[in-house]
Amino acid sequence: MKTVFFVVNVDWFFISHRLPLAIHAKELGYDVYLLTHNTGKKEEIEREGIHFIEIPFERSGKNPFHEIVCICQLIKYFKLYKPDIIHNVTLKAAILSSIAAKFARNHQVVNAISGLGYNFTENRKGIFQKILRVILTYALRNKYFYFILQNPDDIKMMKQLHLAEDSHYCLIKGSGVDLDEFVYSVPLNIEPIKILFPARILYDKGIMELIYAAGILEDDYKGKVLFLLAGNCDDDNLASMSESELKKHLVPNYLEWIGFQKQMVPIYQECDIVVLPSYREGLPKSLIEACAIGRPVVTTDVPGCRECVIDNYNGFLVPAKNSDSLASALKRLIDDKELRLSFGKNSRIIAEKEFSIEKVLEKTFSIYDSIMNNK
Repeated sequence: MKTVFFVVNVDWFFISHRLPLAIHAKELGYDVYLLTHNTGKKEEIEREGIHFIEIPFERSGKNPFHEIVCICQLIKYFKLYKPDIIHNVTLKAAILSSIAAKFARNHQVVNAISGLGYNFTENRKGIFQKILRVILTYALRNKYFYFILQNPDDIKMMKQLHLAEDSHYCLIKGSGVDLDEFVYSVPLNIEPIKILFPARILYDKGIMELIYAAGILEDDYKGKVLFLLAGNCDDDNLASMSESELKKHLVPNYLEWIGFQKQMVPIYQECDIVVLPSYREGLPKSLIEACAIGRPVVTTDVPGCRECVIDNYNGFLVPAKNSDSLASALKRLIDDKELRLSFGKNSRIIAEKEFSIEKVLEKTFSIYDSIMNNK
């Protein structure tokens, strides 16, 4: 039986972003393993018939000794099970697992890097970032490795590092969305108009810019508009805003925090506009879900986000870190019901064309087939 190892930082990210891929692999006859940090999702994952191996990854850790421990554990399991394919997800998992694969003499590696992360956003160019790029180049350079990137900017950046043959880089726009689950719906169009921020409460997601933009609009729209922040504070992330700090900015009946929501479909259905003023993304799952539901999107003209929006077609692209532009774009949609409906219909068209889970599965398993045929 063919064996695939998914190596992911944390179990909940695997469930939200890669579980359909693993289930499809099982349907095709693969024996599927997940190597990840267990935050309590082990039983849920094992119920899907997926073997669970706990690796004590720290998402934001900078302790080199701990990382070496993780690499040694990965080497042990790679040698023990000899997987046919090692599919790494996120940058940190890709670095550690690729190093382990080299030591285990396993070159059948797919590095799916969903975003270049905290250390690759603008103005982060210190000594740590330079060291990270050296480590990244050492870890990921192998002519046999394959790379899945989610936007053209990331592909260009990775190709400049000369890690693998150009034909081994594949653009797959996001982790896909089930269009039968995230079905198009018409907003209720009743006041208050709901503006949804569907992301973790991170500075790099533009949370402060959104708070300032809401402040700009408050005098004119309080009572008519409700901003909803749907995400956790993610204290393990270096860019996280603390819960206590967030609560200082909340305004009852205007700017509210509803926390992490496991079932997002009804949240999208209840909203009128989706906003994500992020500084950089791979390709945000929240925005492809918003497109599938049929909502206008206001986001930043940065890598990852711009792949979800055609400016003035299904939403607006605004400069990053610019609350005035963000407020202006939101105001245009708040004031124009017909524009919201038109943009929402166009969002669904884009989702059907670009973001279906079927397209993601097809492209990913074509890479698997290439690896298996060249073993």
